[in-house]
Amino acid sequence: MIIAIFGINIDSAFSSDLSRLFDLLKERKIQYYMYRPFYEFVKANCRVQPEVKGLFNAGNDLPDEVRFLFSIGGDGTFLQSVLTLKNRTIPAIGLNLGRLGFLSDIAREDLDKAIDDILEGRFEIEERSVLQLDESKQLFGDFNYALNEIAITKLDTSSMISVHTYLNEEYLNTYWADGLIISTPTGSTAYSLSVGGPILTPDSQSLIITPIAPHNLTVRPIVVPDNISLRLQVEGRGHQFLTSLDSRSQAIDFPGELHIRKADFHVRTLKLPGHSFFSTLRNKLMWGADKRN
Repeated sequence: MIIAIFGINIDSAFSSDLSRLFDLLKERKIQYYMYRPFYEFVKANCRVQPEVKGLFNAGNDLPDEVRFLFSIGGDGTFLQSVLTLKNRTIPAIGLNLGRLGFLSDIAREDLDKAIDDILEGRFEIEERSVLQLDESKQLFGDFNYALNEIAITKLDTSSMISVHTYLNEEYLNTYWADGLIISTPTGSTAYSLSVGGPILTPDSQSLIITPIAPHNLTVRPIVVPDNISLRLQVEGRGHQFLTSLDSRSQAIDFPGELHIRKADFHVRTLKLPGHSFFSTLRNKLMWGADKRN
């Protein structure tokens, strides 16, 4: 089997985990390509010498023989790894060396079992929708996609911004708020959740529009079909507002117009036994845990 390994950087305290991963891959005769910046970081900082089959800078560099992509780090690393693949059909799975690990859900102590499950075909593949942003200055270049959410927030003033929102060119609302979040089902447990948005299962064919601290308290999050297109006209008293695609952000001048729609490709992720979405809610968000005493 041949896989790809993606990472950004890791704390040196996790060097032993990385070394164990490489040893396990060697024992099970799994060859791997490695993301070039991560390979150079590991060689310089982790006292580990990966025995790579090759290096890659983007998903298009990977040959068709690559079966899976391993993301090493936290949820932020996983988000970047799957979008690096873009429209490749390579499924991704994350080894959690971060904190919460909602997307990168393989714990370090479960690494051996996870690799065995993958080798023996004990997994399912989930397809997750992606958002695409279009704006006139193309500030995000070819990387104008988000797996979790696209967020529009105030930047250089404490005053609210106004977001005139249209769905398929039908006027929905003007949000006077600190910002507005457009979330995928995957992102429903991220930023949107923290400001009162609902949780959707990953296979839902919907998007969530969630205001951040709206001036009108009757304005609530709304779930809409994911086949619609959104047009946002953003105004404010300052000079700029912030637009964020997952963890990447750019400042845009007022007034600004953004177009958001579901991308033409899906991200594919691996789901191992015991790692269902509902078990993740229980384990990561402590659902069902009695904390009264």
